[in-house]
Amino acid sequence: MAKPIVAVVGRPNVGKSTFFNAVVGRRLSIVEDTPGVTRDRIYADVDWLDYRFTMIDTGGIEPESRDELHIQVRNQAQAAIESADVIVFMVDGKEGVTPADIDVANMLRKADKPVVLAVNKIDTPEEEAALYEFYSLAIGDPVSVSAAHKKGFGDLLDRIVQHIDKAESEDDYDDVIKIAVVGKPNAGKSSLVNCILGEERAIVSDIPGTTRDAIDTPFEVNGQRYVIIDTAGIRRKSRINESIERYSVLRALSAIRRCDVALIVIDAVEEATEQDEKIAGLVHEEGKGAILVVNKWDLIEKDTYTMNEYRKRLFDKLSFMTYAPTLFISARTGQRVSRILELVNYVYNQCTFRISTGVLNDCIADAVAVNEPPSDKGRRLRIYYGTQASIKPPTFVLFVNEPELMHYSYKRCMENYFRKTFGLEGTPIRIVVRESTKQGE
Repeated sequence: MAKPIVAVVGRPNVGKSTFFNAVVGRRLSIVEDTPGVTRDRIYADVDWLDYRFTMIDTGGIEPESRDELHIQVRNQAQAAIESADVIVFMVDGKEGVTPADIDVANMLRKADKPVVLAVNKIDTPEEEAALYEFYSLAIGDPVSVSAAHKKGFGDLLDRIVQHIDKAESEDDYDDVIKIAVVGKPNAGKSSLVNCILGEERAIVSDIPGTTRDAIDTPFEVNGQRYVIIDTAGIRRKSRINESIERYSVLRALSAIRRCDVALIVIDAVEEATEQDEKIAGLVHEEGKGAILVVNKWDLIEKDTYTMNEYRKRLFDKLSFMTYAPTLFISARTGQRVSRILELVNYVYNQCTFRISTGVLNDCIADAVAVNEPPSDKGRRLRIYYGTQASIKPPTFVLFVNEPELMHYSYKRCMENYFRKTFGLEGTPIRIVVRESTKQGE
């Protein structure tokens, strides 16, 4: 049973994203004074009075615009309206009713869903009189809020949950696999997300940087629940000129931190670049499962050896991530995209793999027998025993006589032996070395 969905809609620059960020308790949507900054749908979970629901922030609706990007934003908002159980229609109390507000109100009436009219920017008691003008929209009783000052939220949220079945809001999402789609701008991330979902959830444009937000989209396949996070392309720091771009990079990094598996999308035509290496490094350092997705494979001239040669060049560049499986796809044609979720499930299982202490110590004994521990000035490293401390990523603690004798090269040797024995494909491995004064202690 999915959690109820609440969509926040309205014309541009009425304060939807400011309200959304204040409600969810963190800066998730980009907020600027520039109209049209929010382009895609942004999802976040909200708890209010024991009710749990998913709130969606949408781009500003400009009903009469014929601009291609405005049309796509409008389509995104329309999709949010269609998927929502409750709609928050936000208007600007300082500007009053505008023709665009009337057009949006007409659109919402056709949706035939519960609508809560929120009049934003009512910052003082004296401004409450502005509410009466909005009765002309025939949407219902308006609720005054000030998103900038966090006023009136309780009344608005109370009105929202009146339309929500509490039983439907008590779902448990502990078994959701979170997938972050990361990569350089214009590598085809949003096209890939749309192809996986089978619908246009993210705006696709030939203009690099069209996706500015990290967009959470829940979905379910064969009983397994996922959240896929489409992120803005991560640019080199020297190219990050706008404050909006900076927020986009931060959001992409945040998406990596909260995902379980990262799809690192690489442009097959450009091949792996220094920026791809940095992005993969962020995923590796955060300890996340990883799949290298080489997109636009349909544009590459191929022979029998093309894929293997490409993979070799890729791992020459990303030598620290040779554990990651590689998939060659085309988001445009759908080639091999159907294999992605199967691979995500596999990598997630590897990230959450647990090894019993007894089996782990048998493996350590075998590794030591094959590769003798290093020594220094007559002192030899002794590994007394090990245990698995955690998952995501699998983390092992080795108790030794003198931790300083554990050279980096030998730690890598142990990691390779663990992979040889247990697989652990697609996930980093962490090895922590601690001193123990005697065996078995």
